[in-house]
Amino acid sequence: MITIKTRDQIAKMQEAGKLLAACHREIAKRIKPGVSTREIDQFVERFLAEHGAIPEQKGYNGYEYATCASVNDVICHGFPSPEPLRSGDIVTIDMVVNLNGWLADSAWSYAVGEVSEEAARLLETTKRALYIGIEQARVGNRIGDISNAIQKFAEAQGYGVVREFTGHGIGTRMHEDPQVPHYGPAGRGMRLKEGMVITIEPMLNCGTADLYVEEDGWTARTWDGRLSAQYEHTIAITAGGPLILTAQD
Repeated sequence: MITIKTRDQIAKMQEAGKLLAACHREIAKRIKPGVSTREIDQFVERFLAEHGAIPEQKGYNGYEYATCASVNDVICHGFPSPEPLRSGDIVTIDMVVNLNGWLADSAWSYAVGEVSEEAARLLETTKRALYIGIEQARVGNRIGDISNAIQKFAEAQGYGVVREFTGHGIGTRMHEDPQVPHYGPAGRGMRLKEGMVITIEPMLNCGTADLYVEEDGWTARTWDGRLSAQYEHTIAITAGGPLILTAQD
């Protein structure tokens, strides 16, 4: 069931989003060779606690951490690790913030030290794909318009678009209707209405879009071992256009 949010509810989600964005800005200062994703995870948990918020995914279906930390060929849902990051790595930090019962969700991919041209281009293209999708998140458009815009752009640049994981509605629960795929035909799917709040979170692979999930039941890796990146924002559908609730600027 789709839940339409009031302006007051969206404002509460935006407060959660502002806190999440501030946390990502702090993470950006800390991502460097020699730092572990476990240290980043511990920082996030402290940061949220200091600001009266909690990490929503901790405990979700038994998940033990405040963040997902996905390095290099890990697409998503990677466990924070004590292994130090190395120059040339890329890492995606994904988190859901619960502030006074209202949620915001955002993932961001980071370069660690000096990265290859291939990695830098993947990061830039994936971020552009996110904003191209956001441009379609307008009253009267359909979910397929978001999906198709992302797929057309990403595949034209030579990237595989992950199918198995999608964006979603969000509010007082982490995963609400509708699902928001990052591929598919335009003009299909649910029509977007004012007051809907969704995430858009394309995951692009340097090679094939195929993946496998490790025996831990969480960690998704690229099938061919090549790099993957993800960028995600929480978006409110408003009469004035898409409102990014997790904007970092």
